[in-house]
Amino acid sequence: MSDYYELRHTVGFEETNIVGNVYYVNYLRWQGRCREMFLQEKAPAVLAEVREDLKLFTLKVDCEFYAEITAFDVLSVRMRLEDLTQTQVQFAFDYVHLKGDEEHLIARGRQRIACMRGPNGATVPTRVPEALRAALAPYATDVAVLAKS
Repeated sequence: MSDYYELRHTVGFEETNIVGNVYYVNYLRWQGRCREMFLQEKAPAVLAEVREDLKLFTLKVDCEFYAEITAFDVLSVRMRLEDLTQTQVQFAFDYVHLKGDEEHLIARGRQRIACMRGPNGATVPTRVPEALRAALAPYATDVAVLAKS
């Protein structure tokens, strides 16, 4: 499998529910945070376009849970490029609990975004910016993903 972009995170009390495990909505928040940090680190030119008129619309988000984590657990959110079309990008996320030298997959998720431009109420699809395509290339789960775009 290809390399991944990684966001490390230590779970805080505010991310847990009354039972003490992580509240499910945080997994979706971590997807967004991972994507944002990727843009900041690997594709700052895309952030400049977002400040102008590029919009990244989230079309779909999902997450499957396999195990629970609690406050002060260390988590690795690993993002890969799963699909790339002319106007859309789909990311795959692995949530890995890091404990010493051990790694345990605790959840898997996906997120699909569409690139749009134009004023609010009149946005239209636009090509995925070249800077984003280039930044994502090393993280493709399959060479065919890049070939078809």
